[in-house]
Amino acid sequence: MNKRGFGLFRTTQLVMILAAMVAFLAACGNSDGGAKTAGASAAATSGGAAKVQPPAVINYGYIGTNKLNFPGGAEGWGLYKGIIQEELKKYGITEVKLVAFPNGPDQSESLISGRLDFGSLGDTPAMLARSTGAKTRAITQNTTDNIGYLIGKKGGPTTIADLKGKTIAIQKGSFMHRYIAGLVKEQNVPDVKFIHMLRPDGEAALSRGEVDAMTNSAIFALKQIENGFPLIDDATKHPNLIGGSVTVVSEEYLKKFPDFPKVWNEAREKALKDLQSKPDEYYQYLSQLNGFTQELNKKVTPIETIKTVNFTDEGVKLLEGTKNFLVDEKLAEKNFELNQWLVK
Repeated sequence: MNKRGFGLFRTTQLVMILAAMVAFLAACGNSDGGAKTAGASAAATSGGAAKVQPPAVINYGYIGTNKLNFPGGAEGWGLYKGIIQEELKKYGITEVKLVAFPNGPDQSESLISGRLDFGSLGDTPAMLARSTGAKTRAITQNTTDNIGYLIGKKGGPTTIADLKGKTIAIQKGSFMHRYIAGLVKEQNVPDVKFIHMLRPDGEAALSRGEVDAMTNSAIFALKQIENGFPLIDDATKHPNLIGGSVTVVSEEYLKKFPDFPKVWNEAREKALKDLQSKPDEYYQYLSQLNGFTQELNKKVTPIETIKTVNFTDEGVKLLEGTKNFLVDEKLAEKNFELNQWLVK
């Protein structure tokens, strides 16, 4: 054999040895990781696709602070009783962290920043956030009858016309903001000044006579009326100015748990059925939350007003009207397609 032939022979031998080593290493890899590969394959083929595992902890925001650290409604009852937690555990969610906020705009900021995964708030602040480009989706319309009240200071204005040139404390970006802005426009009242104040600050300022009137909601407004503050107007006289509340979730969380809207609404429905079967216990729970009597809670937030499904035609119409008003009055930064925001 000449040198050239011998070199070719050695090269062929080396190639064969290297091929054998690669095959051996591949076999070892399959032996070590075979169970993992089989498990992954089974997960992928079971039901046609791999199941998405959401994070174990979910962060939920709501409006209002209280000693129990729970909201009202079907959502609050379900979380208070553990009904919702039990349903979420089926999907690997072991903890629901609740975070209270004084108003909707503050909650929206936390949702946008990623501090929250989802939350329930007024429809107006939720849509104002969406109009700024916030990547959220609305998955439930909890209520469609949030009434804004206009309360005057003692010895101050008693009619809508009396508001000319006056100062009104409002919670900027809330459903009550939408109510009073719509009312002033509807009644052609000029030179009205709005000043942003959270409810406790507004109530204190009204008591001291530092503002002429304030917007307030539900049970807190009725308490003011009981204490002698004049009721100037309320949204029951203006059905187009009634507000609602929604539950919204970040699009980022939906990437982690695409089925969350369905899972949440089913859990909420279960909680609603439970509270409907225990009305006295539910109103007692509300009294613990806000410190008012059960009778007053029955009057202001009757169980019948809690929505049984995530969206109704009437409710969507209300949302569309609110959105259009916010856009027309330039309260919203830009318009958006409502149906692309809702997850029905």
